[in-house]
Amino acid sequence: MLFEKLIRPALYRLSSDDAEAVHERTIRVLSAAAPALGVLRRRYGVDDPVTVFGLRFPNRVGLAAGMDKDGRALGAWPSLGFGFVEVGTVTRLAQPGNPKPRLFALPTSDAVINRMGFNNAGADALARKLATEKAHSKPVVVGVSIGKSKVVPLEDAVADYQASLRSLYPYADYFAINVSSPNTPGLRSLQDKSQLAELLDELNGTAASLAGGGTPTPLLVKVAPDLSDTALAEVLEVCDTHGVAGLIATNTTLSREGLAPGDAPTGEEAGGLSGRPLAARAREVVRFVHERTEGKLPIIGVGGIFSGTDARRMLDAGASLVQVYTGFALKGPGLIREINRALAGRRIMGSSGASR
Repeated sequence: MLFEKLIRPALYRLSSDDAEAVHERTIRVLSAAAPALGVLRRRYGVDDPVTVFGLRFPNRVGLAAGMDKDGRALGAWPSLGFGFVEVGTVTRLAQPGNPKPRLFALPTSDAVINRMGFNNAGADALARKLATEKAHSKPVVVGVSIGKSKVVPLEDAVADYQASLRSLYPYADYFAINVSSPNTPGLRSLQDKSQLAELLDELNGTAASLAGGGTPTPLLVKVAPDLSDTALAEVLEVCDTHGVAGLIATNTTLSREGLAPGDAPTGEEAGGLSGRPLAARAREVVRFVHERTEGKLPIIGVGGIFSGTDARRMLDAGASLVQVYTGFALKGPGLIREINRALAGRRIMGSSGASR
């Protein structure tokens, strides 16, 4: 079968010396093979529709940002079982990202460290790509993660985010405001109460203007797992004040807690850690958000999901949807099918009684 012969080897050799080369090869193969992958949808796809922040999702399992930054393999992901895909993180300006090597596999821990630094072709290039995709029927929800261009000073960050929002607004089903990556200097300071309030106020205004009197495209905020409860509570206060549609919990962590001794010294590399060691903390953040907002703020739970049981625990903590990245890279689309089957038919109820 095409997947086993061509794609599987690229996906599962993350223990190679150059994990980023493997990642790039995977995206190239998926992009080229997308037209032929439709036959896999019967094997991996699960129809389990749910409506969250006003959008109808074919199922609850999404691909997290970072895997397909420039939307090059959009045609492939539905065939592998995903109900939604988040492309990016994209910045207004094209940028090469941080110096290589910048992606490190930790196979004993089922984890990855990255310090990619938002390498992408820029918001305008992604807009052109999504415009082409929009000309065809789009079987999944497409979210766009936007971040700050590295060369743009923090005092000009708002205008930088606004420019990306304007370029991509016609093509995104929702936007994820990434203020939590640890790999762009100073970015996490945008989670501070006053700076986040200013950013969301301006982005809300821009979105309302672009909506032309219609319902604005949902804006979500992606938070770091390293925030204290006090800081996270302040983020939630700002999100509530500015009518944020949802929260994505969480981004990668700077912690190295839970790494296996066999992954030393690679585990000491700088960057954000994703994968199994993040699972417990991601659920803690989801639970905190769910309880603090009394279930009124929809949450996309992401971090350390490697099984259907992990995904169920994330929903039990309060998430409405889940995203995977590292688990998919290590286990392949069989994991997506397992998660979808584990979650199929679950109805998650908010305090208002509406399906989320």
